[in-house]
Amino acid sequence: MAFIQFSKVSLAFGNRDILKDVSVNLQTGTKAALTGANGAGKSTLIKIMAGLVEPDSGERVIQKDSRIAYLPQSGLVHKENTLKEEADKAFAWGYQIQKQADSLGEQMANATDEVASRLAEEQSLLLSKLEDSGWYRREALAEQVLIGLGFTREDFCKQTDAFSGGWQMRIALAKALMCSPDILLLDEPTNYLDIEARNWLEKFLAEYKGGFLLVSHDRYFLDHTINEVYELFNGDLKRYPGNFSHYEEVRKTELATLMAEYEQQQQEIHHLEDFIRRFGAKATKASQAQERQKMLDKIVRIEIPESLKKIHFTFPPAPHSGRIVLTLDKLCKSYDNKVNVINNLDLVLEKGERLVVAGRNGAGKSTLLRIVAGMDKSFTGTVKLGEGVSVGYFSQDSAEKITGSESILDRLESRCPLELIPKARDMLGAFLFRGDDVFKSIDVLSGGEKSRIALLELLLRPVNLLVLDEPTNHLDIHSKDVLLEALKDFGGTVIFVSHDRGFIEDLSTRVLELKSSSNQNGSYRIFPGDYRYYMQRLEEEASVEQNTLSKTSKTSKAQEKEDNIQKSATKQSWEDQKKAQAERRKLEKEVEKLEQKITELEEKKAALEQQLSSPEVYSNGEKAKSVQKQIDSVVQELEETNTKWESLAEQVV
Repeated sequence: MAFIQFSKVSLAFGNRDILKDVSVNLQTGTKAALTGANGAGKSTLIKIMAGLVEPDSGERVIQKDSRIAYLPQSGLVHKENTLKEEADKAFAWGYQIQKQADSLGEQMANATDEVASRLAEEQSLLLSKLEDSGWYRREALAEQVLIGLGFTREDFCKQTDAFSGGWQMRIALAKALMCSPDILLLDEPTNYLDIEARNWLEKFLAEYKGGFLLVSHDRYFLDHTINEVYELFNGDLKRYPGNFSHYEEVRKTELATLMAEYEQQQQEIHHLEDFIRRFGAKATKASQAQERQKMLDKIVRIEIPESLKKIHFTFPPAPHSGRIVLTLDKLCKSYDNKVNVINNLDLVLEKGERLVVAGRNGAGKSTLLRIVAGMDKSFTGTVKLGEGVSVGYFSQDSAEKITGSESILDRLESRCPLELIPKARDMLGAFLFRGDDVFKSIDVLSGGEKSRIALLELLLRPVNLLVLDEPTNHLDIHSKDVLLEALKDFGGTVIFVSHDRGFIEDLSTRVLELKSSSNQNGSYRIFPGDYRYYMQRLEEEASVEQNTLSKTSKTSKAQEKEDNIQKSATKQSWEDQKKAQAERRKLEKEVEKLEQKITELEEKKAALEQQLSSPEVYSNGEKAKSVQKQIDSVVQELEETNTKWESLAEQVV
């Protein structure tokens, strides 16, 4: 079992402790998330784990020959290779082992029998290592990962420098996954993924045999990939067993206690400071004031990060509009006179609806939002806004309009309705501008920071139709919650695109699915339910399609076997046919037994997983470990039984 172990790791920047005696052990099978407020030091801790940053003190131990893969948040660029060639670099470790094995083979040619025997044994171990690692199946793995992350087979021959920044990070993520490391360290891997790629990565990590630690601001993704959470808080690292939602429930209780202690301490500090201020200058009370000052100096102050303070705000009232907010009639959009990316789209949107536009990258989601917002006029068909409808539009390009030298706070207050000015700092805090950040000049902000300012300014405008293209980008989980609650309370109508599944599920009331490909006109479907209903429909359709393909395949194989039997029947004796039929009946009975066993094992696994999710089990380390061990045993038996069933079922068909 591979592992990375850290003991009493500390790191400080100036007089600020980023890490204080942090200890953690990552090993094969670890499925963990790292969380904490922005600026808490999450990325720094991951870099220390990856060996890229040296701590001030502490010990880092890695098991010999363990492979570690690290993915940063951004900044990786690939050049001078095709996508396929770049992907093959992920298997460099395998080429190195192959090179060592070849070298041993050359040495054997001129070695004595005794030495040759030893070299042959070393070579055999290396080749077995390659075989067990799946290195010989690397091309299939590369194709699986690249397509899962959204690349097409046509992309394989493209030069990597032709891909944009977001796709560059997808290449880096693909390489990290393909090198089959013992430990994966992923810093916000979902940042540049659409929802289809996120769903694929979720399944990949669920089946991953190695260990991983990841940072993500996608609650749904975390809940479906991890079973433990490490929180970095004021330099300390604490472990919470269970998924992310369970961590939040436990943490909510802890924070309520912490806030009560904080309030009590603040009262004590206030009383001491008040006494010192009132009597410090009086000779008769000077000694008592000095004692109070000593008491004040000894207090270890409780710090409450701004990100943990609950913030809620509401939009200005949405102006009145008619019941019909938007009508699209036979809307078509094409690029360069080629096939339509949007084709004959008809849609009627009513007041109060929250429509999510779904579909793969390139399906035309952002294009449709630009058309609705009036930013794109080159289309055919009709776009009609309802009576009294005013549109507010947000996209990642909105950041380009945020310019000037004024401070963030001054800019917001100058654009804020009068009644909301007292809440300006709280609103900025909700969008990750905390403490002295609000005094930053606009012209020194990053693109992501300007994007958050643009979104906040839009939300404060009196509009009744919000058109939002990926509003959750650059927001952390707490900020997304604030935005979500504000949008759910919004009195107008919302059309939006997002890659955060939890956000979509909680906000959407209807789904518009766009489909487009390079060789056919775009099509669409409207689902009169929320996103959960939409995903359920897709899963049902996929299941029907899979069953149809399976039946077709089985029918084809059965017919082929039947034809072969018919051809050879005249050559077989009656005794041979009877023997073959008996053998077939025996196989069929064995298949039935295995199917029954599979059903029983799946029920047993579900029951154990139900146990593991109960508070009395997951809150007890020993019980949780025992139940998890039973689950692992059942999963292994289930895999073995499935393998036997597949082998026998193939013979029966």
